Amino acid sequence: MDTVDALIGILCGERGEKPQNCPEKLKDRYFRALVNVRPPAPLKPGYEALEGEYLAQKLKERGVVDADSFEYRGGIALWKGDITRLKCDGIVNAANSQLLGCFYPCHGCIDNAIHTFAGAQLRQECARIMAAQGHEEPVGSAKITGAYNLPCRYIIHTVGPTVYGELTDVHRQQLKSCYLSCLKLAAERGLKSLAFCCISTGEFHFPNGEAAKIAVDTVRTFLAGQGSGLKVIFNVFKEVDYEIYSRLLAERG
Repeated sequence: MDTVDALIGILCGERGEKPQNCPEKLKDRYFRALVNVRPPAPLKPGYEALEGEYLAQKLKERGVVDADSFEYRGGIALWKGDITRLKCDGIVNAANSQLLGCFYPCHGCIDNAIHTFAGAQLRQECARIMAAQGHEEPVGSAKITGAYNLPCRYIIHTVGPTVYGELTDVHRQQLKSCYLSCLKLAAERGLKSLAFCCISTGEFHFPNGEAAKIAVDTVRTFLAGQGSGLKVIFNVFKEVDYEIYSRLLAERG
């Protein structure tokens, strides 16, 4: 039995279901959907090793990208690609206030991708953090976890503002707080490289241009005021964001 078939069998068994017949090419999505909806319950003995084997193969297929190979100017680099491939000290996840990852099967958000490819242990660690905290994660704050099956060492989770209607100064301050919270946490933990996704854009509706300006200004000010040697990568996935960040970094760099 293939590894993915074994994983699907275990996950379906937890749900009291028999695995559905599906074409070979859809089994990865079937597994992902099952992982996405799984609560942070204890894992069956042997599951972690089996999932680790599967995710290591998926990472090999996607390919690891070493952040040390990037060109940094003023401690900042720009890279367009899949953040789950990035080898660096830490990556930033645009989380929701429950901090448990995305429960929508195969959703296209970064929260879903990070939790999927990090593995089920990440949701368990996040659940322990939330249980100890006793309340939802506030907008603008940050928490750090292990990265498990990702090539980075840590994941910093932050909850960005959601914009419905007019963009306000409160939204801007909340987004700035996201970047500052992540940067301070990274510096406190001694991280030497940190990759930011485009926090609050996309599903959270923060305008891309305004979000990028806040990101660049906040990171530059922070790096100029401390000597930890932290390097920052702005990781983008869409061409529109790559063009925005390229322009902002060129204008001031």
